[in-house]
Amino acid sequence: MVTALYPGSFDPVTVGHVDVATRAANLFEKVVVAVYETPSKNLLFNTEDRWNLISDACRHLPNVEVIKFTGLVVRCAKDIGATVIVRGLRSGSDFEYEFDMAFMNRRLEPDVDLVCFMTSQDYMFVSASLLKEVARLGGDITEMVPPNVAKAVYSKFEDRS
Repeated sequence: MVTALYPGSFDPVTVGHVDVATRAANLFEKVVVAVYETPSKNLLFNTEDRWNLISDACRHLPNVEVIKFTGLVVRCAKDIGATVIVRGLRSGSDFEYEFDMAFMNRRLEPDVDLVCFMTSQDYMFVSASLLKEVARLGGDITEMVPPNVAKAVYSKFEDRS
């Protein structure tokens, strides 16, 4: 059985993230979506909220499990028995970043490979940081995130006003 690890900060989860998880779930027997607990980013949601939001967004996928992790992605992969790390690519800059990370991860854990999914054209422009800015300024993000996430994002910005 091939287990794939799909790591990320998911702050917040977008329709693009769910699309990648769905496509990975169609290829691998088990997909573990791993919410990184300590990214070097300015987060809108804490780890528990991010875990809950993506768990809800992926509940329709029976072979997807959502966990929290800290530390190296390849160490997490080895700990859960994953032989594949899944990533999504929206642009050339995403490719360059993932390309460098793939070689570093291969150096650290030669038995863990990388599979990248090219984004669906409908989601090429969707990024978590951009949609947070749009929501903060009162724009409509409802087509860029699952319904539970839109509600949570808008709630965060209402709390700050």
